[in-house]
Amino acid sequence: MTARPTVRPARRLAAIAAAIVGLIACAGSGETGLPADGLLPLGTWGGDSAGMIVGDTATHLHVGCTYGDGSGRIAIGADGRFDVQGSYLLRAYPVAVGPTVPARFVGRVAGRTAVVTVTVNDTIDRRVVVRGPVTVRLGDAPVMGPCPICRRPVITRRR
Repeated sequence: MTARPTVRPARRLAAIAAAIVGLIACAGSGETGLPADGLLPLGTWGGDSAGMIVGDTATHLHVGCTYGDGSGRIAIGADGRFDVQGSYLLRAYPVAVGPTVPARFVGRVAGRTAVVTVTVNDTIDRRVVVRGPVTVRLGDAPVMGPCPICRRPVITRRR
């Protein structure tokens, strides 16, 4: 019978603790998984000719010089996918010409990156218009070229 090498309990405990800390660090980075609440994370998401502002009550998406809205927070499936209805304005720049028309926002989130495609039912011109796919990243500034992205108003207090 061969004697097994002994591993000191303190060393074993340290190795286990290091593994747990590593797992927690990876999970906390937002790169490896989905949000714990199953909802699209709040904040500004930016990309090339695209921007998305996710708030508590609505999501606002710009693709080029067009934009649209979905109400409520967007739920993300276990596979990172989402599919929600909303409204869209195809003629938004340089002067907004409405009305908004029905749209479907479909995408997938992987960590801090989302790929989104909008399918617009243009009831005015009686056609279907697809915008995207566009890639946006949480925390990045949108790069919109000549088309400005809507921003939340900054409330300042007078002294």
